[in-house]
Amino acid sequence: MLPLIAACQNGTKNYSNNLNQNTMEQTTEKSAIENVLLTYGDALNTSDVNKVLQVYTNDGVFMPTTFPTAKGTAQLKESYTNIFKTIQLNVKFTIDEIVVSGDVAFAQTSSKGTTLIHANGQTVPEENREFFFLKKENGEWKISRYMFNKAK
Repeated sequence: MLPLIAACQNGTKNYSNNLNQNTMEQTTEKSAIENVLLTYGDALNTSDVNKVLQVYTNDGVFMPTTFPTAKGTAQLKESYTNIFKTIQLNVKFTIDEIVVSGDVAFAQTSSKGTTLIHANGQTVPEENREFFFLKKENGEWKISRYMFNKAK
């Protein structure tokens, strides 16, 4: 009877260790994704097209509210270049949710701040809600699909 109890206790320890390891892995993955999102937000606020491209996958898709959909690095570069010629963002992202499943994840965020319109020098309030689909590319989390719309 004692070997059976010992086996059950070992099984419980292994299960507990696996849960702890999975929790730590999820925390590590979510932290890496948070860094991607913060880098993206910084790239927006500094109008840095190259930094934007670094956080997208090679086949990334950007679906902005007021511009055409951009697919792939060349179109992403063109889209963000045009956007940054038009406006200067000053926004802060709030991460509402990150869900990770293997090598794919999604994040739901919101952002709030201001937009400077270069054509007239006017600064207007900016508030959006965003959806990111991310995947690992060469072992690093990258934005695969991104869309946003106005919160109000």
